[in-house]
Amino acid sequence: MSETPTPVDPPQLYRSPAFAQGMIVPPGPLLFVGGQNGVDAEGGLLDGLAAQTEQALRNLLAVLEEAGSGPEQVAKLTIHLAPGIDPTDAYGATRAVWGDQRTAVTVLTVAPARPGALVEIDAVAAVPR
Repeated sequence: MSETPTPVDPPQLYRSPAFAQGMIVPPGPLLFVGGQNGVDAEGGLLDGLAAQTEQALRNLLAVLEEAGSGPEQVAKLTIHLAPGIDPTDAYGATRAVWGDQRTAVTVLTVAPARPGALVEIDAVAAVPR
C-alpha cells in the first residue's frame, strides 16, 4: 500500500484539478496541524490576503517537515477566510506555494480569532513510517 493518501473522485462528480472529492489515508500515524495564520517567525501578521495565505502555507509546510511529512501526504486542508473576503487572491497564493498537489479541501467563512487575520489553514496528513 502507498504511503501517500490516494484521491477518491467518483466519476459522477466533478473532477477538480485543484482538489479531490475524498482521500484514503494509509494506515499509520496521522498529523493534525492546527490553524496556521499568515504570521512570520516573530509573530507579525503580514499585510493582504495573498501574503497571509502564502505565509500560512509556508508555516503549514514547516510543521509537516518537522513531523517527517510533506504536502504529498496531506489528506485534508481546511481554509478559513474572514467574512467578506473574495477568495480569488487566496486561490492564486495557494497555487504559488502549494503547487498542483491535490487534496480534499473545505473552504469556510468565519470571523478570525486574531484581529487582522484574513485566512487560517489547518490540515490532516499521514506521516510516513
